[in-house]
Amino acid sequence: MDIQAALLREPKAAFSIETVQLDAPRPDEVVVEIVACGLCHTDLSVRDGVIPFPALPNVLGHEGSGVVIAVGSAVSKVAVGDPVALSFASCGACPACEAGTPARCDNFLPANFMGRRADGSCTHHQHGQDINGCFFGQSSFASHALVRERHVVKVPHDVPLELLGPLGCGIQTGAGTILNHLKPQPGSSVVVFGAGAVGLSAVMAARIAGCTTIIAVDVHPARLALARELGATHALHAREDDVLARIKDITGAGADCAVEATGVPEVVAQSIRSVRRGGQVALLGVGRMDAPLPLVLGDLLSGAVIQSVVEGDSVPDSFIPQLIEFYRQGRFPFDRLIQFYDFAQINEAAHDAETGRAIKPVICMPGANRRRP
Repeated sequence: MDIQAALLREPKAAFSIETVQLDAPRPDEVVVEIVACGLCHTDLSVRDGVIPFPALPNVLGHEGSGVVIAVGSAVSKVAVGDPVALSFASCGACPACEAGTPARCDNFLPANFMGRRADGSCTHHQHGQDINGCFFGQSSFASHALVRERHVVKVPHDVPLELLGPLGCGIQTGAGTILNHLKPQPGSSVVVFGAGAVGLSAVMAARIAGCTTIIAVDVHPARLALARELGATHALHAREDDVLARIKDITGAGADCAVEATGVPEVVAQSIRSVRRGGQVALLGVGRMDAPLPLVLGDLLSGAVIQSVVEGDSVPDSFIPQLIEFYRQGRFPFDRLIQFYDFAQINEAAHDAETGRAIKPVICMPGANRRRP
Protein backbone atom coordinates (compact mmCIF):
# COMPACT_ATOMS: atom_id res chain seq x y z
CA MET A 1 0.00 0.00 0.00
CA ASP A 2 1.04 3.60 -0.56
CA ILE A 3 1.75 5.54 2.62
CA GLN A 4 3.20 8.92 3.59
CA ALA A 5 6.51 8.71 5.44
CA ALA A 6 9.14 11.15 6.69
CA LEU A 7 12.32 10.04 4.92
CA LEU A 8 15.83 10.85 6.04
CA ARG A 9 17.92 11.05 2.86
CA GLU A 10 21.16 12.54 4.17
CA PRO A 11 22.89 12.65 7.58
CA LYS A 12 21.91 15.67 9.68
CA ALA A 13 19.37 16.69 7.03
CA ALA A 14 15.72 17.64 7.32
CA PHE A 15 13.06 14.96 7.08
CA SER A 16 11.22 14.84 3.75
CA ILE A 17 7.59 13.67 3.64
CA GLU A 18 7.18 11.43 0.62
CA THR A 19 5.03 8.60 -0.73
CA VAL A 20 6.51 5.13 -0.23
CA GLN A 21 5.15 1.61 -0.51
CA LEU A 22 4.61 -0.56 2.57
CA ASP A 23 4.55 -4.37 2.39
CA ALA A 24 1.42 -6.35 3.15
CA PRO A 25 1.55 -8.04 6.56
CA ARG A 26 3.14 -11.45 6.92
CA PRO A 27 1.36 -13.99 9.16
CA ASP A 28 2.83 -12.53 12.40
CA GLU A 29 2.55 -8.85 11.41
CA VAL A 30 -0.04 -6.10 11.72
CA VAL A 31 -0.57 -2.85 9.85
CA VAL A 32 -1.27 0.12 12.13
CA GLU A 33 -2.67 3.44 10.94
CA ILE A 34 -0.58 5.86 12.98
CA VAL A 35 -2.45 8.49 14.95
CA ALA A 36 0.64 10.06 16.52
CA CYS A 37 4.31 9.38 17.17
CA GLY A 38 6.62 10.78 19.81
CA LEU A 39 9.93 12.23 18.71
CA CYS A 40 12.82 10.98 20.82
CA HIS A 41 16.45 12.05 21.08
CA THR A 42 17.33 8.58 19.80
CA ASP A 43 15.71 9.55 16.48
CA LEU A 44 17.90 12.66 16.37
CA SER A 45 21.00 10.70 17.38
CA VAL A 46 20.44 8.36 14.43
CA ARG A 47 19.70 11.29 12.12
CA ASP A 48 23.00 12.90 13.10
CA GLY A 49 25.07 9.71 12.92
CA VAL A 50 25.73 9.49 16.67
CA ILE A 51 24.03 6.08 16.64
CA PRO A 52 24.84 3.99 13.54
CA PHE A 53 21.92 2.94 11.33
CA PRO A 54 21.88 1.29 7.87
CA ALA A 55 22.33 3.15 4.63
CA LEU A 56 20.07 6.04 3.73
CA PRO A 57 17.31 6.71 2.93
CA ASN A 58 15.39 5.41 5.91
CA VAL A 59 12.24 5.94 7.96
CA LEU A 60 12.70 6.59 11.69
CA GLY A 61 10.15 7.02 14.49
CA HIS A 62 9.69 4.59 17.35
CA GLU A 63 6.99 5.91 19.70
CA GLY A 64 3.92 5.25 17.60
CA SER A 65 0.29 4.82 18.53
CA GLY A 66 -2.65 4.11 16.28
CA VAL A 67 -5.38 1.77 15.14
CA VAL A 68 -4.94 -1.71 13.67
CA ILE A 69 -6.25 -1.84 10.09
CA ALA A 70 -4.94 -5.24 8.94
CA VAL A 71 -3.60 -8.39 10.58
CA GLY A 72 -1.63 -11.38 9.37
CA SER A 73 -3.16 -14.84 9.30
CA ALA A 74 -1.48 -15.99 12.54
CA VAL A 75 -2.19 -12.87 14.62
CA SER A 76 -4.37 -13.41 17.70
CA LYS A 77 -3.23 -10.67 20.09
CA VAL A 78 -5.09 -7.81 18.39
CA ALA A 79 -7.85 -7.38 15.80
CA VAL A 80 -8.76 -4.80 13.21
CA GLY A 81 -10.04 -1.67 14.95
CA ASP A 82 -8.04 -2.12 18.16
CA PRO A 83 -6.20 0.94 19.51
CA VAL A 84 -2.55 0.13 20.15
CA ALA A 85 0.76 1.56 21.29
CA LEU A 86 3.94 0.31 19.65
CA SER A 87 7.10 -0.54 21.54
CA PHE A 88 10.65 -1.76 20.95
CA ALA A 89 11.53 -4.89 19.03
CA SER A 90 12.87 -8.11 20.55
CA CYS A 91 13.52 -11.46 18.94
CA GLY A 92 11.34 -13.59 21.22
CA ALA A 93 13.67 -16.58 20.97
CA CYS A 94 16.86 -15.80 22.91
CA PRO A 95 17.36 -16.74 26.59
CA ALA A 96 16.52 -13.21 27.75
CA CYS A 97 13.25 -13.10 25.80
CA GLU A 98 12.31 -16.59 26.92
CA ALA A 99 12.97 -15.50 30.51
CA GLY A 100 10.48 -12.64 30.10
CA THR A 101 13.05 -9.82 29.90
CA PRO A 102 12.72 -8.57 26.30
CA ALA A 103 14.57 -5.30 27.00
CA ARG A 104 17.68 -7.45 27.55
CA CYS A 105 17.18 -9.33 24.27
CA ASP A 106 20.43 -10.77 22.95
CA ASN A 107 19.43 -9.50 19.52
CA PHE A 108 18.27 -6.04 20.63
CA LEU A 109 20.64 -4.10 18.37
CA PRO A 110 19.88 -5.90 15.08
CA ALA A 111 16.18 -6.13 15.91
CA ASN A 112 15.89 -2.37 16.43
CA PHE A 113 18.68 -0.88 14.32
CA MET A 114 19.24 -3.18 11.32
CA GLY A 115 16.61 -1.40 9.18
CA ARG A 116 15.14 -4.66 7.93
CA ARG A 117 13.31 -7.74 9.10
CA ALA A 118 15.37 -10.47 10.72
CA ASP A 119 15.54 -12.33 7.38
CA GLY A 120 17.07 -9.26 5.70
CA SER A 121 13.98 -8.20 3.75
CA CYS A 122 12.80 -4.59 3.58
CA THR A 123 9.31 -3.47 4.55
CA HIS A 124 9.44 -0.09 2.73
CA HIS A 125 10.08 0.62 -0.95
CA GLN A 126 10.03 3.53 -3.39
CA HIS A 127 10.32 3.45 -7.18
CA GLY A 128 11.49 -0.15 -7.00
CA GLN A 129 14.24 0.61 -4.49
CA ASP A 130 14.41 -0.60 -0.89
CA ILE A 131 13.97 1.96 1.88
CA ASN A 132 15.39 1.03 5.28
CA GLY A 133 12.66 0.82 7.90
CA CYS A 134 11.80 -1.49 10.80
CA PHE A 135 13.30 1.14 13.12
CA PHE A 136 12.60 -0.22 16.60
CA GLY A 137 10.37 -2.66 14.75
CA GLN A 138 8.00 0.08 13.55
CA SER A 139 9.33 3.16 11.66
CA SER A 140 6.35 5.21 12.79
CA PHE A 141 7.24 8.62 11.32
CA ALA A 142 4.62 7.67 8.79
CA SER A 143 0.91 7.41 8.17
CA HIS A 144 1.11 3.62 8.62
CA ALA A 145 3.50 1.15 10.24
CA LEU A 146 4.08 -2.56 9.69
CA VAL A 147 4.83 -4.20 13.04
CA ARG A 148 5.25 -7.73 14.37
CA GLU A 149 2.41 -8.76 16.65
CA ARG A 150 4.97 -9.15 19.43
CA HIS A 151 5.66 -5.39 19.52
CA VAL A 152 2.06 -4.17 19.67
CA VAL A 153 0.29 -3.36 22.96
CA LYS A 154 -3.48 -3.09 23.02
CA VAL A 155 -4.57 0.00 24.97
CA PRO A 156 -7.90 1.22 26.41
CA HIS A 157 -10.36 3.14 24.26
CA ASP A 158 -10.93 5.85 26.87
CA VAL A 159 -7.43 7.41 26.83
CA PRO A 160 -6.54 9.69 23.88
CA LEU A 161 -4.36 7.71 21.50
CA GLU A 162 -2.22 10.71 20.61
CA LEU A 163 -0.83 10.67 24.16
CA LEU A 164 0.20 7.05 24.28
CA GLY A 165 3.04 6.59 21.78
CA PRO A 166 5.80 7.92 24.09
CA LEU A 167 4.87 5.22 26.61
CA GLY A 168 6.50 2.77 24.21
CA CYS A 169 10.01 4.15 24.68
CA GLY A 170 11.06 7.38 26.39
CA ILE A 171 8.49 7.52 29.14
CA GLN A 172 8.64 3.81 29.93
CA THR A 173 12.44 4.09 29.98
CA GLY A 174 12.43 6.70 32.74
CA ALA A 175 9.55 5.26 34.75
CA GLY A 176 10.65 1.66 34.27
CA THR A 177 14.18 2.38 35.42
CA ILE A 178 12.72 3.39 38.77
CA LEU A 179 9.87 0.90 39.12
CA ASN A 180 11.33 -2.16 37.35
CA HIS A 181 15.09 -1.84 37.79
CA LEU A 182 16.15 0.31 40.74
CA LYS A 183 13.05 -0.45 42.85
CA PRO A 184 13.96 2.07 45.57
CA GLN A 185 12.55 1.49 49.02
CA PRO A 186 9.92 3.91 50.35
CA GLY A 187 11.69 6.77 52.10
CA SER A 188 14.84 6.48 50.02
CA SER A 189 16.61 9.18 47.98
CA VAL A 190 16.95 9.46 44.21
CA VAL A 191 18.82 11.99 42.09
CA VAL A 192 17.85 12.37 38.42
CA PHE A 193 20.32 14.00 36.04
CA GLY A 194 18.45 15.49 33.09
CA ALA A 195 14.87 16.77 33.31
CA GLY A 196 13.75 15.81 29.82
CA ALA A 197 10.99 13.32 29.11
CA VAL A 198 13.02 10.36 30.41
CA GLY A 199 14.24 12.14 33.55
CA LEU A 200 10.86 13.66 34.41
CA SER A 201 9.22 10.26 33.98
CA ALA A 202 11.74 8.94 36.49
CA VAL A 203 10.84 11.78 38.87
CA MET A 204 7.13 10.91 38.67
CA ALA A 205 7.87 7.22 39.14
CA ALA A 206 10.08 7.95 42.16
CA ARG A 207 7.13 9.68 43.79
CA ILE A 208 4.94 6.65 43.03
CA ALA A 209 7.62 4.42 44.59
CA GLY A 210 7.47 6.42 47.82
CA CYS A 211 10.88 8.11 47.63
CA THR A 212 10.95 11.05 50.03
CA THR A 213 14.02 12.79 48.61
CA ILE A 214 13.86 13.31 44.85
CA ILE A 215 16.53 15.60 43.40
CA ALA A 216 16.29 16.84 39.80
CA VAL A 217 19.36 18.28 38.04
CA ASP A 218 19.18 20.23 34.77
CA VAL A 219 20.26 23.46 33.09
CA HIS A 220 16.76 24.69 32.13
CA PRO A 221 14.99 26.59 34.95
CA ALA A 222 11.55 25.88 33.43
CA ARG A 223 12.21 22.14 33.46
CA LEU A 224 13.44 22.28 37.02
CA ALA A 225 10.25 24.13 38.01
CA LEU A 226 8.17 21.45 36.28
CA ALA A 227 10.17 18.74 38.05
CA ARG A 228 9.18 20.30 41.38
CA GLU A 229 5.54 20.25 40.32
CA LEU A 230 5.80 16.60 39.28
CA GLY A 231 7.33 15.38 42.52
CA ALA A 232 10.92 16.53 42.90
CA THR A 233 11.70 17.74 46.42
CA HIS A 234 14.83 19.56 45.28
CA ALA A 235 15.91 21.11 41.97
CA LEU A 236 19.56 21.90 41.21
CA HIS A 237 20.83 24.04 38.34
CA ALA A 238 23.79 22.17 36.87
CA ARG A 239 25.67 25.36 35.93
CA GLU A 240 24.92 27.43 38.99
CA ASP A 241 24.94 24.95 41.89
CA ASP A 242 27.81 22.86 43.20
CA VAL A 243 25.76 19.79 42.37
CA LEU A 244 27.74 17.10 44.20
CA ALA A 245 28.15 19.21 47.31
CA ARG A 246 24.44 20.02 47.34
CA ILE A 247 23.49 16.35 46.90
CA LYS A 248 25.70 15.42 49.86
CA ASP A 249 24.16 18.24 51.91
CA ILE A 250 20.64 17.06 51.09
CA THR A 251 21.19 13.33 51.53
CA GLY A 252 24.02 13.12 54.04
CA ALA A 253 26.25 10.48 52.47
CA GLY A 254 24.98 10.61 48.87
CA ALA A 255 21.81 9.46 47.16
CA ASP A 256 20.59 5.88 47.38
CA CYS A 257 20.02 5.85 43.61
CA ALA A 258 21.01 7.98 40.63
CA VAL A 259 19.42 8.09 37.17
CA GLU A 260 21.62 9.54 34.41
CA ALA A 261 19.51 10.62 31.43
CA THR A 262 21.77 12.99 29.48
CA GLY A 263 24.53 10.89 27.93
CA VAL A 264 26.99 13.75 28.56
CA PRO A 265 30.28 12.16 29.73
CA GLU A 266 30.89 14.71 32.50
CA VAL A 267 27.35 14.18 33.81
CA VAL A 268 27.74 10.40 33.68
CA ALA A 269 30.83 10.74 35.88
CA GLN A 270 28.96 13.10 38.19
CA SER A 271 26.09 10.62 38.58
CA ILE A 272 28.53 7.89 39.63
CA ARG A 273 30.04 10.20 42.24
CA SER A 274 26.63 11.29 43.55
CA VAL A 275 25.56 8.07 45.27
CA ARG A 276 26.43 6.75 48.71
CA ARG A 277 28.68 3.73 49.16
CA GLY A 278 26.79 0.75 47.83
CA GLY A 279 24.26 2.95 46.00
CA GLN A 280 22.82 2.26 42.55
CA VAL A 281 23.49 4.17 39.33
CA ALA A 282 21.33 3.65 36.23
CA LEU A 283 22.80 4.96 32.96
CA LEU A 284 20.14 5.81 30.36
CA GLY A 285 21.51 8.70 28.31
CA VAL A 286 22.78 8.13 24.78
CA GLY A 287 25.84 10.05 23.64
CA ARG A 288 28.76 9.40 21.32
CA MET A 289 29.56 5.72 21.48
CA ASP A 290 33.33 6.42 21.62
CA ALA A 291 33.17 9.22 24.19
CA PRO A 292 35.66 8.77 27.06
CA LEU A 293 34.44 9.17 30.63
CA PRO A 294 36.29 11.56 32.96
CA LEU A 295 36.62 9.03 35.78
CA VAL A 296 39.44 7.71 37.94
CA LEU A 297 39.68 4.21 39.37
CA GLY A 298 38.75 5.48 42.80
CA ASP A 299 35.33 6.51 41.49
CA LEU A 300 34.57 2.85 40.91
CA LEU A 301 35.68 1.55 44.30
CA SER A 302 32.73 2.76 46.36
CA GLY A 303 30.75 -0.45 46.02
CA ALA A 304 28.17 1.33 43.87
CA VAL A 305 26.27 -0.80 41.36
CA ILE A 306 26.55 0.88 37.95
CA GLN A 307 24.43 -0.48 35.14
CA SER A 308 23.19 0.62 31.76
CA VAL A 309 19.43 0.19 31.62
CA VAL A 310 17.60 -0.29 28.32
CA GLU A 311 13.90 0.60 27.98
CA GLY A 312 13.54 0.65 31.75
CA ASP A 313 13.79 -3.16 31.90
CA SER A 314 10.14 -3.04 30.85
CA VAL A 315 7.81 -5.71 29.53
CA PRO A 316 5.62 -3.43 27.40
CA ASP A 317 2.54 -5.70 27.43
CA SER A 318 2.23 -5.30 31.20
CA PHE A 319 4.08 -2.05 31.93
CA ILE A 320 2.36 0.25 29.43
CA PRO A 321 -1.11 -0.63 30.82
CA GLN A 322 0.29 -0.06 34.33
CA LEU A 323 1.48 3.43 33.37
CA ILE A 324 -1.91 4.18 31.80
CA GLU A 325 -3.60 3.18 35.05
CA PHE A 326 -1.27 5.44 37.04
CA TYR A 327 -2.21 8.24 34.62
CA ARG A 328 -5.93 7.59 35.12
CA GLN A 329 -5.39 7.79 38.88
CA GLY A 330 -3.69 11.18 38.53
CA ARG A 331 -0.38 9.78 39.81
CA PHE A 332 1.53 9.89 36.54
CA PRO A 333 0.59 13.05 34.59
CA PHE A 334 2.91 12.42 31.66
CA ASP A 335 0.62 14.47 29.41
CA ARG A 336 2.24 17.56 30.94
CA LEU A 337 5.46 16.69 29.07
CA ILE A 338 3.85 16.59 25.64
CA GLN A 339 3.70 19.25 22.94
CA PHE A 340 1.82 18.43 19.72
CA TYR A 341 2.93 19.12 16.14
CA ASP A 342 1.35 18.35 12.78
CA PHE A 343 3.14 15.83 10.57
CA ALA A 344 4.19 18.68 8.25
CA GLN A 345 5.93 20.30 11.26
CA ILE A 346 8.22 17.35 11.98
CA ASN A 347 11.39 19.38 11.36
CA GLU A 348 10.14 22.15 13.65
CA ALA A 349 9.48 19.50 16.30
CA ALA A 350 13.02 18.17 15.89
CA HIS A 351 14.45 21.68 16.27
CA ASP A 352 12.38 22.33 19.39
CA ALA A 353 13.55 19.05 20.91
CA GLU A 354 17.20 19.90 20.22
CA THR A 355 16.96 23.39 21.68
CA GLY A 356 14.97 22.34 24.74
CA ARG A 357 11.83 24.26 23.74
CA ALA A 358 9.81 21.04 23.79
CA ILE A 359 10.20 18.23 26.33
CA LYS A 360 8.36 15.55 24.39
CA PRO A 361 7.25 16.51 20.88
CA VAL A 362 4.47 14.32 19.52
CA ILE A 363 3.81 14.30 15.77
CA CYS A 364 0.11 13.99 14.92
CA MET A 365 -0.85 12.48 11.59
CA PRO A 366 -3.56 14.10 9.47
CA GLY A 367 -6.96 13.17 10.88
CA ALA A 368 -5.61 12.27 14.32
CA ASN A 369 -7.85 14.80 16.07
CA ARG A 370 -10.90 13.10 14.68
CA ARG A 371 -9.93 9.90 16.49
CA ARG A 372 -9.82 11.42 19.94
CA PRO A 373 -12.42 9.82 22.27
